[in-house]
Amino acid sequence: MSYWLFKSEPDAISFQSLVDKLPADEEWHGIRNYGARNNMRLMQLGERAFFYHSNIGKEIVGVVEVTRLSAPESQGTDPRWDCVHFRPVARLTTPIGLERCKHVPGLEKMVLINNSRLSVQPVSPEEWQIICDLGGVVDL
Repeated sequence: MSYWLFKSEPDAISFQSLVDKLPADEEWHGIRNYGARNNMRLMQLGERAFFYHSNIGKEIVGVVEVTRLSAPESQGTDPRWDCVHFRPVARLTTPIGLERCKHVPGLEKMVLINNSRLSVQPVSPEEWQIICDLGGVVDL
């Protein structure tokens, strides 16, 4: 199983807006970066990802689960761009900010710290566990 991180500006799509839509899932469309698209193409059903609020907050706030594999966007007209679907499954009791991540041993190689512009990025199993331990993951 692989782990991931999705980034969204909370005024566009917030973690709470995802929770409010349950049990529906969300189509993660509009990604126009080949690296992010290629990461989505690697995802498997049931894999987990952190949900990160960028720009406002700059913190990991929840956990989502992939519910549909990468496929062309439902609203898209350009076949180069794919999306996955996911739904929220857990909330962090303590959101973990970017600045904190920069100072936690074991997270120094995290893509979030070293390539913060990539909107869909891998997370190592060790990084996943560190963030879960720090954040106190609680199922929805």
